[in-house]
Amino acid sequence: MSAGFEKADTSSEIDGTPAEADLQTALFDVVCDSLSAAFIIYDKNDHLIFASRQTLEFFPLPSEMLRPGTRLRDFLGAMYDTGIRQQYAAKQGGSLSREDWLSQKIASHWRERFESVERHGADSWVRFVKRRLPGGYGVTIISDISEDKKREEQWRSDLERVQLTEDILDNLPFPLFVKDRNLTYVAVNLAFCEKYQTTADEVLGRKSGDLFSEEIAKRFEESDRHVLETGEMSVSRQRQISRDGIERDIVSRKHRIGKPGRYFLVSTMQDLPRDGADLDEFGRASAITTSSNQSYRRAYVPVPSAVERREPAAMEAIVPENFSGRKVLVVTADLAAETAALRTLSKYGFESCSVRGEDEEERFLEIATSSGISLDLLIIDNQMGMRCLELAEHYGIPSLVMDGFQIANELTFQIARHFNRNSRSAAGADTDWEISISDDVVGLQVLVAEDNDINQIVFSQILEGLGYRHMIAATGDEVVRLWAEHRPQIVLMDISLPGFNGFEAARLIRQMEETGGGTRTPIIGVLTQAFERDRAECVKSGMDDVIMKPVSPDMLEAIFQKHLLDEALRARG
Repeated sequence: MSAGFEKADTSSEIDGTPAEADLQTALFDVVCDSLSAAFIIYDKNDHLIFASRQTLEFFPLPSEMLRPGTRLRDFLGAMYDTGIRQQYAAKQGGSLSREDWLSQKIASHWRERFESVERHGADSWVRFVKRRLPGGYGVTIISDISEDKKREEQWRSDLERVQLTEDILDNLPFPLFVKDRNLTYVAVNLAFCEKYQTTADEVLGRKSGDLFSEEIAKRFEESDRHVLETGEMSVSRQRQISRDGIERDIVSRKHRIGKPGRYFLVSTMQDLPRDGADLDEFGRASAITTSSNQSYRRAYVPVPSAVERREPAAMEAIVPENFSGRKVLVVTADLAAETAALRTLSKYGFESCSVRGEDEEERFLEIATSSGISLDLLIIDNQMGMRCLELAEHYGIPSLVMDGFQIANELTFQIARHFNRNSRSAAGADTDWEISISDDVVGLQVLVAEDNDINQIVFSQILEGLGYRHMIAATGDEVVRLWAEHRPQIVLMDISLPGFNGFEAARLIRQMEETGGGTRTPIIGVLTQAFERDRAECVKSGMDDVIMKPVSPDMLEAIFQKHLLDEALRARG
């Protein structure tokens, strides 16, 4: 490599550039592109040998400053003149003259090893890694670590928020606990532990059946499931006898929080303020259950939501004998979801088994194919990798992608819809469900721009499961045409599309809105990698937000609630 440097170094002294130096420069450019970083190489006389064009993405320098033979001092001076000195001075808590700043920078370049991180702008961080080789050659690598720093700051913020939440919960004067969708305790406060004379470590990760009698645990879990499934608040009034023998009336309230597929149950217990008096919630109750000895009473209170609740399509009739003998493979690492799925499939006559990951899935499909066994369906947990879907496509097996909660609780509906829909298609329907609308095109809610076949299936299954009417366009030209024809409520725009790319398609839609009037359609960029330049281009092209692949039901539901609710409020305003 040093021989190549000598050739590149002396090339500045003659008119022509050797072919070897041209090749070396091209190779360095390829390396810089692949690493998304800028490289600067200089000799023992501090003259530039190579500076990658990515350097201009970090500093608005004149392009001639990257030419071989440029003095390192002149190069750094041009950097100083871009205004970076102001950020550097702010970091150091004082002001440095141009010469002092250059002296410090030159000194750092002559250290054998030197690394630093500098903040450039409000939300941009740059890392400098400098090495001086034994032969006198120097190398500086400049990389954008903005996303890493943002994640680090977000992690710190989340940690502080968690600590604050724990402090708040522990200072509440009444007991409180939180359960996940499997009805396992995931959080308890100090008052809860004191009431039941236990510790958090003895409660967390366990269920009611591990802590209470069978009768009480059954009653708790019955109401827990009702709240998780319906979203109604549970209010129960009961008489308890404490350890000191004092009887008191207790009111317990249970709420559902979170998003579809990620629900949690929060429960609080407080002394009833007025002995013998009914609670206001009982007057608004949708259902009331009273025990025989009048020591226990529960009401389920409907809780209004700011977002219109969309009920799923009516359940299609299931004829168990139609499913007898059909073979289904479940791919999930969630033990609870796996157990519930196999129980449901067995109930309706399916021949089913499960695997825990993509390697097991691949081996299973290889053995099944070689043995002449044909599978009718793969049920894949959305926490698995994309290779699970790719294997299903490779072997030509239909697949359903669901989260663990759907596998455990909504599998009956999903498999019924899948097999009944395919039965109708086999009877002569021409609709290709993977890339077309979920129902009819009237009142289209979501338009998806996606050219990858597997991702189209993922979007279709998630949107159908959430109950949204949608269409999928495979090219930029098609998404613009479908938007003009159907005016959807929201557009999910992949940025890498054949024809018009996502940026160009978004610009065209915004231009058509300006000339034709009408309501502005929220456009959400769907990115594969979190490059800041892609985010900036999304904003520049008129997009309203961005999400990252792989998508999930929770992610789409959150973005829809954010933008569709905002649009509805603006329309009413």
